Amino acid sequence: MDMGTFRGLITLVLLIAFLGLVWWAYSKRRKPDFDEAANLPFADDDEQPSRGKPTSPQDKADSRHDRGDKNT
Repeated sequence: MDMGTFRGLITLVLLIAFLGLVWWAYSKRRKPDFDEAANLPFADDDEQPSRGKPTSPQDKADSRHDRGDKNT
């Protein structure tokens, strides 16, 4: 097998893999999953973390001290 035949086979394998990926991505069976994923940025979060106020005793404490950082 010479180098040209090997390159041709690799090109054929990659073309088949690409066509398989395109077929998978555009199949009707995957459409509901992709539609759901497309709408995720617009979904409302039920609980959003508050950034200004600590909500637990662990958040109130100095984080460097709690982690054992001695360079404070």
